[in-house]
Amino acid sequence: MIGRLRGKVIEKSPPLICVDVNGIGYDVFVPMNHDLPALGEEIQLFIHFVVREDAQQLYGFLQDAERQTFRTLIKITGIGPRTGLAILSGISAEQLAIAVEEDNLNLLCKIPGIGKKTAERIVLELRGKLGDIVPSAVADGSPAHQRQDIANALMALGYSERELQKVLKALDPNIEVAEGIRQALKLLSK
Repeated sequence: MIGRLRGKVIEKSPPLICVDVNGIGYDVFVPMNHDLPALGEEIQLFIHFVVREDAQQLYGFLQDAERQTFRTLIKITGIGPRTGLAILSGISAEQLAIAVEEDNLNLLCKIPGIGKKTAERIVLELRGKLGDIVPSAVADGSPAHQRQDIANALMALGYSERELQKVLKALDPNIEVAEGIRQALKLLSK
């Protein structure tokens, strides 16, 4: 079983990348929201290895918490590796944990391929399970919780998830909610 890969990125056609590890190229599916290194630069990925009758596939994540979240997601009936990857491409593991704990079906339904029934099943089956994987996300006052409050406020103003992802990465992780909203609006107006 392959648990982790470290090597150079030699091809990128998201969500698939090829990582050269000592002369062997591994095709790895990664979430679309990752800021991947440039071609030729080194990357380390935590791997989930899927063996099916007709294929063997690698799914890679920059953090182990993402991989554990992915593994928890694909245990849900009707959610396979492709859907799990789509979910983690649409929102981060922290945002997913917060959405589950807050019953935020609207955020989950904005992910392509996730309807209301699937979102309800995700919330029902994951409630209480992601706190151990991403503990900082579910603690009140945590940076991830504050970041989610900033994102929720901006989405209420009509900004898309894609616009928000870029802006939220530019903000200080420990920023207060009110100041974060103010700075995010400045960045979005440029």
